[in-house]
Amino acid sequence: MNVFANIWKHPRTTVTGVLISVTTVAGVLSQQGLTLGHAGSGTVVTLIGAVASALLGLLARDPSAASSAQGSSTTNVKLGAWALIALLLPAPFVSGCSGVTVAQDIVNWTPALQSSVATVDSTAALLDPADAAVFIGATVGFDALSSALVAQAKAYLANPSASVLAMLQAQIVGFEQQVKGALLAAAHITNAKSQQHALTVLQAVATIASTMLALVQSASGKAAVERMAAASTVKLAAVEPYLDREAAAVLIARHYDEPVAVARVQLAQAEDVEMQAGF
Repeated sequence: MNVFANIWKHPRTTVTGVLISVTTVAGVLSQQGLTLGHAGSGTVVTLIGAVASALLGLLARDPSAASSAQGSSTTNVKLGAWALIALLLPAPFVSGCSGVTVAQDIVNWTPALQSSVATVDSTAALLDPADAAVFIGATVGFDALSSALVAQAKAYLANPSASVLAMLQAQIVGFEQQVKGALLAAAHITNAKSQQHALTVLQAVATIASTMLALVQSASGKAAVERMAAASTVKLAAVEPYLDREAAAVLIARHYDEPVAVARVQLAQAEDVEMQAGF
């Protein structure tokens, strides 16, 4: 009975949740090739997803009395929630993100990426000598790979061609794979204190790398995603036990100026899409 009472008391929250769920399910069904029939030049699944998306947009712009006390901030949160859905979830009903949008977003992440890599670089001095050697060996390529990735994104902005996009796809896979490898190496550090410290400082880099992978994946065709997944030998499932999802949600929420609750949902959805694609 509490469930029904909550629905009655919070109808806008309930409707928003249902629409987000419909949007997510429609995207997953489309990725699996399930159409439920055709509607005009598209499919029933894409039509349902598009309608749910449109209703989310309308709901975000509905100035209800309940939100008037919070002013524009509440509206911005709802608009931001939809923006994050479109950004992190490569939904077929919106044809994914454009390559230019993805490249620009990667460039926008540059300050956070540089800061997190710099933190990793300074961490070895805080670990036991033996642990520091393991940590340095696992993260030695972070600076070069992260710089090359951002440079490749800028190159795509200057020349948005298929060949440059292919290089960006390879670049993000290479960087994301080293980050996953570093997580696995840190997890095998025997000193408990050093291990915890190493895993903690790797979280930000891992979150940004995973977000960038989702972005590039959303702008890539099926064949390209399959190539990227095949090149990803360290899978998400292998590092999943060492990820701090709450820290990841906070980082993404701060970057996109979103509520942490929305970031949590989108991280879960993005991880699901990533795993389904074979990463």
